Amino acid sequence: MTHTTTDYLIVGAGPAGLQLAYYLERDGHDYTVLEQGDAPGTFFTTFPRHRQMISNNKRYTGSDDPEFNLRMDWNSLLSDDPKLLFTRYSEQYFPPADDFVRYLADFAAGHGLRITFGRRAERVSRCAEGFTVLDDHGDTYRARRLVMATGVSRANVPDIPGADLAEHYSTVSVDPEEFTGQRVLIIGKGNSAFETADNLVANAAVIHVAGPRPVSLAWHTHFVGHLRAVNNNFLDTYQLKAQNAVLDVPVKRIAAAEGGGCWVTFGFTRGEVTIPYDRVIACTGFRFDASVFDEGCRPRLAVNDRFPELTDRYESVNVEGLFFAGTLTQQLDYRKSTNGFIHGFRYGARALYRTLNERYHGVPWPARDVAPDTRGLAAAVLARVNRSSALWQQYGTLADFLVVPPTGQARYYEELPARPDRATVAGPADDVFLVTLEYGPAHEAQVPFAGEVVHASSGTASSYLHPVVRHCRAGAVLAEHHIASDLENAWQDEAAHIRPLEAFLDDALARSGAGAAVG
Repeated sequence: MTHTTTDYLIVGAGPAGLQLAYYLERDGHDYTVLEQGDAPGTFFTTFPRHRQMISNNKRYTGSDDPEFNLRMDWNSLLSDDPKLLFTRYSEQYFPPADDFVRYLADFAAGHGLRITFGRRAERVSRCAEGFTVLDDHGDTYRARRLVMATGVSRANVPDIPGADLAEHYSTVSVDPEEFTGQRVLIIGKGNSAFETADNLVANAAVIHVAGPRPVSLAWHTHFVGHLRAVNNNFLDTYQLKAQNAVLDVPVKRIAAAEGGGCWVTFGFTRGEVTIPYDRVIACTGFRFDASVFDEGCRPRLAVNDRFPELTDRYESVNVEGLFFAGTLTQQLDYRKSTNGFIHGFRYGARALYRTLNERYHGVPWPARDVAPDTRGLAAAVLARVNRSSALWQQYGTLADFLVVPPTGQARYYEELPARPDRATVAGPADDVFLVTLEYGPAHEAQVPFAGEVVHASSGTASSYLHPVVRHCRAGAVLAEHHIASDLENAWQDEAAHIRPLEAFLDDALARSGAGAAVG
């Protein structure tokens, strides 16, 4: 039995754990990563089950700006090494998962990250130093701060009588020949459900995909976790009468049938209907496994107990010093933004690192001085919204803070949680301009491809992604300005973008009495 004590213990060497470890390693902090697999990214050796990722690998953008290019590269982790970009690992827009596993191994080795492989965390408890983690070899690790980056590792079993008769997405066979001539029910309406259905279309006799709510399409909601076009071929087989169907009804119960298969009862509006199937597959997602925590440090859960409940700084709301990284942070923007995905949580991991640096090591949040005049302030905002990948990917979740004090130098802070009431970088008398990229407030009500103009001349009328600047003081929002959307997301037109923003800043500072100071 060995004992290790460290400032930071990260559990999990997936992309989130590696991203945080990169910053800790770069700046010389004391940390260890504990990983149950024998290499980084073990999750991706199994998932997605059909081995095609749906995270964009766009290699050609027409730009040589590496920051801008990360807007279209959804797989690379953040680092200072241009050789460790995922776009060098695959030419496919939707790349094979095995290429991503190889990339993560190279990222960890290339940065010399300190990872202990082949050790599964089995028990987490409190101790005088902070936390104690016991692994499956009987060794213990003590850490002042603990970061869980394990992902959602436990199958989410639907609360349906007889659900134990269903197979689960994580273990069901991916060989379509095993389903030849069979009637198959798939419970769930996300990408895993339709990925599974699409795999079986050529072999199964009948496929029904069921769930109580209608299918949410990503190109309608703008949430990338909803059904992506690459997985929706099955919808054609339903609408064009190929013996398949999508059922917007709840499954009431599942019962074993004599001789094999199942009887499944649905709650249609006209009453219950029971239908026979040879196989039932639950594609109902995953949840956080909190069973490793002792009662004295068990994090409070949210979203039907699927995810830990967090502060806006990625810390458990009830366990001080317990932080989370990666897909486990999606409670913060559940089904709205991108904390559940690599291209979103890589920025969350960087924001977590800056939080740790600020709180425990006295390192201020990175900031720069900006020209103390209205034109200079507007130029700083537009320079960021025209190239920032973090604001682009974590739309409405991370924000830049432009802080203008009553006297003295204006300061520009990048990528803080978009919470003006929790800002630590501004005083109560400071004017703060909160800068985000967001979709319009009614964007889900718009019907895509129906002919309406989403690139409107007025930012407030735009349903498409566009910059929003909010004037705040003492945590309260006083006014907001929507910069008009642009077809190519280049907010640099003098009449459409620059002058309206300058006028908004002028008015805001005049109301505060700071107009004369910044001019």
